[in-house]
Amino acid sequence: MTRLLLAGAGEAAGLAAFLGRLVRWDKAAVVRLRSAEGVLAVFGQPPFGGVLAIRTASLRDVLDLDATVSAGQLLEGIQEHSGDAAEAGDAGDSGGDAVVVPPSVTGPAWAGLLPPRGGWQRIAEFAPEDVRAAAERLVGEFRSRTEVLVPERRTRAELDALAEEVWSRPVGDTALPMRAVHAAQALGFLRGGRDEPFTLLAAGAWLRLRTPYGSIAVRRTALGSGLTVTPA
Repeated sequence: MTRLLLAGAGEAAGLAAFLGRLVRWDKAAVVRLRSAEGVLAVFGQPPFGGVLAIRTASLRDVLDLDATVSAGQLLEGIQEHSGDAAEAGDAGDSGGDAVVVPPSVTGPAWAGLLPPRGGWQRIAEFAPEDVRAAAERLVGEFRSRTEVLVPERRTRAELDALAEEVWSRPVGDTALPMRAVHAAQALGFLRGGRDEPFTLLAAGAWLRLRTPYGSIAVRRTALGSGLTVTPA
């Protein structure tokens, strides 16, 4: 059984919140874990059009790990062993929390095709309040347009087509689709509390929206217009 010691007392709560949302959407959700140089990255796929969500945590140990596991079992392991790191630490060490890694499972296709570890370049910055406002505006538009549909047109195909139209719109003059912002909002990655801009990174075919609370990665799409961005 692999046991990871988190560097801070608040790291487990952040991971648990992330995993809890994934499990609420899909009780059979899986996540891929990768750790290197004292950082654990947890990858998951929320139901927002093929985006990948990434939550990281600092580790007390430098351990190389690469495994695909049940999100629900990982969440249970975090909840059951919260605070264990402090007991395992040296006297006087405030420690953190522990993550018990469950057995590996056969993962879906997305788990075998992750964004690269390095090579990311900053290409734009977004004001957090603009991103939040854009997300709220499009959520409102989607809701209002679905409400006016007559019952015979309120089909899954119709709703999916409307969602594709709304959330495929680009963020600023970039190739990042608004579905990445929608996913970030649903996962709590857009919340306030830290006075830092949101950053758009690029590496190869991937784009990554990074906030202080997590990242959303997507494949590149066509350029468009929308929010105002500040070049890095």
